[in-house]
Order: sequence, then C-alpha cells, then structure tokens
Amino acid sequence: MMKRSFSIFTSVFLMMSILLLTACAGDQDSGGGDGKGEITFYSPETPDMTKELGQKFEELHDGSVNVQYAGTNVLVNRMMAEKDNPQGDVWYGGGGILPFEAAVDKGIVGKYIPDFAKDWDTVEDGIKVKHEDGKYVGVEVFVLGFAYNTDLVKADEAPKTWDDLLDPKWKGKIQFSNPAASGTATLMVLNQMMQRGEAEGWDYFKKLVDQANSMPDSGSAPTKAVSMGEAHIGVGFDFMAYEQKAKGESVDFVVPDKTPILVNPVSIVEGGPNPEGGKKLIDFLLSKEGQQILANWYHIPINPDVESKTPLTLEKVKSHAVDLDIDWVNENYDRVRNEWKEKFQ
Repeated sequence: MMKRSFSIFTSVFLMMSILLLTACAGDQDSGGGDGKGEITFYSPETPDMTKELGQKFEELHDGSVNVQYAGTNVLVNRMMAEKDNPQGDVWYGGGGILPFEAAVDKGIVGKYIPDFAKDWDTVEDGIKVKHEDGKYVGVEVFVLGFAYNTDLVKADEAPKTWDDLLDPKWKGKIQFSNPAASGTATLMVLNQMMQRGEAEGWDYFKKLVDQANSMPDSGSAPTKAVSMGEAHIGVGFDFMAYEQKAKGESVDFVVPDKTPILVNPVSIVEGGPNPEGGKKLIDFLLSKEGQQILANWYHIPINPDVESKTPLTLEKVKSHAVDLDIDWVNENYDRVRNEWKEKFQ
C-alpha cells in the first residue's frame, strides 16, 4: 500500500514539474505578454545611434534590445521572407515614409499608434506624419537636399534647386546614391517623376547621371565624399551634412526651393514575437529621452519639447515641402526602381 501511494505521489509530482517547466519555457520564448524579454529592433539608420537608442531603453525599462542593422531594402526583403514566422518586433527608419507605405500591403507591418501621436492629424502642415490606419508613425523629420563642401563651393554659388544640379559647372563634381540600393536615392527619383512626369523625369536623370562622378550604394556616402573633398555637391538628408559639420568637416547644407520633407517612421512588425515590448520601444522613441538621442545625432525631432541641434526645425522647412502622391508611390515604387536598373546599371 505504501509503495502504491509513493508511486502515485511520484507520478503527480513529475507531471506537475513537467507542466511548470513547459509553462516557464513558453513564457521565456514569447516575451510578449508583458513586454519583458528581448525586443528585436530592425533598422537601417546609423548603427551607433540605433545602438544608443536600444541602450537607453534598457536603462529605463525592462527588456533587452537586439539591434539588427541592414539597408532598408535588405530589411524589407528579410521581413517578407520571415512573414510566416516573424523574427523582428520593431522596424525603425528607411529614408522616410515611402518604404513603409510600400510595405503596408505586404502584410509585414502591424497597427500601433502611441498615445503621444493619437491626436495628430494624418497630415500636418502638408507633411504626412502617420499612417491613416495606424501602420506607422513618424519619429523625426528628414529633409532631402544638397550637402556642399564649403572649401570648394561658396554659399551663394551652391545649388538652390534640383535643376541647378544640371549646371555644366558641376559636371564630374556631384554624387548621389544608387536608387537600386538606397532608400534616400529612391525618394529622389520618385519625387522627380511625380513633379515632372515620367518622360521628363527620366530625361532629367539621364543628364544628372552624366554630371555625377560616383553613385555609391549607401545613402550617406555622397555626404561623406563631400566632407573628404571627393565631391563638391552630394545629395542626401539634412542630418548627414550637419553630423559631418559638427565633427569639424567643411560641410554645409542647402534646403532646395521645393523638395521632399517627410517623417522617418517606426512600425510594429506584424506577428512579431514580443508585441508588447515592441510597443514600449515605439513609445520610447517618441518620448523626450528617445527624441533627445535623435536630436543629439542632428536629426530634427518631431516632439516639440525637444530642441533641434541643427538650424532646421519643422516650422522652418515646411514651406519647402512638395506634395508626395502616396498612392502613386505605392503603385510604382518597385517598377521605377527596376526601370532605373535597366536604364543606368
């Protein structure tokens, strides 16, 4: 009788132990119930800056941040490949909203708008600051324009419009990144197509390619080339130039008369393993602490309580903004990139 009781007790104990271990393992694997655990953070933005954002979040909140850095198009392709078993939780950055808009119908971004941005209109001052269905929200403002080397170009001689780049005096002195690889350059191409029409747009880029001495794959490379004197003019975002200037390089920036001014967004990854942690990370990016890090890297913060460290603010640049036809972008994003490859590579 005693042996039988011992046997039953042992069986019940073992069963309870197995159930407990299984439950614990499930909690550790998901990390999604309370936001604790690892948060996988996909970003093409400056690796050191993105790492700093992750570290600051870890200081302030539970959970660890695993930063996964790659180019925008590489990350989008990765999320598409992982669609049936998502590995990321948050996707931040891609040279503005266009890659995010193109990704909405791909089923790789989920719906989440932080409380901080819930009262924003979808479009503020002519700039789309969040997705109408909550698929992304802007965390900073990017201005596409011209970096120039102040030792090689006088301020009053620097180009002020996109047509100025075709001036013969800049032949062999301009760099812009490769639209087949760079989200920054894709924005440049799509904008010109929308403003000029496709026939005139392709003619414009045929001339611009002849002006360039290089088309590197990285969106930041033309500005770095300007800082080293390898180019007089480089097409890029504002923060790229001001970051170089802050390092003591001979670089300044021109906001063209009419140019893309857009937010750089963040999205929750659809079906990611730690959605609650991902939401907390997005909240952090819009908080004063997160926005201050972006400002320290010379990005224009979207939170009005954080001061820009560059001469530019949303208020100062909004009059330069062009109207971007987002529906046209969604319909033509991949096609225009492929046509660029066929025409110029």
